[in-house]
Amino acid sequence: QSKVAESGGGLVQPGGSLRLSCALSGLNLEEYAVAWFRQAPGKEREGVSCVSFRTGLPEYHASVQGRFTISKDNAKNTAYLQMNNLKSEDSAVYYCAVARDYYCSSSATSWRRGMDYWGQGTPVTVSP
Repeated sequence: QSKVAESGGGLVQPGGSLRLSCALSGLNLEEYAVAWFRQAPGKEREGVSCVSFRTGLPEYHASVQGRFTISKDNAKNTAYLQMNNLKSEDSAVYYCAVARDYYCSSSATSWRRGMDYWGQGTPVTVSP
């Protein structure tokens, strides 16, 4: 059974919104930082947002700052990525990953190597 499972992806028009969910199984979300990544066809996987495990402080890639919001609900053992004002360039497979006792730096390129568990991804398509 996967320890990390994403859901909530789909097709949305430009300017629309989606909320992605990241549910943990067998892990205690309170002990983990959560990060969202995305990978578009032909491109490398990039960090989108990260929230540190104790402070809950979020970090964002510059391209999504002000449009995306990351959050954690420890009671539900689930994290979220609220995506507003979506653009065509946001289309990608979105992955959730978690890292124990991890503090997210401001550098999105550093998050990937710190992750312990990854989900299988959920596709997001932004198109008219």
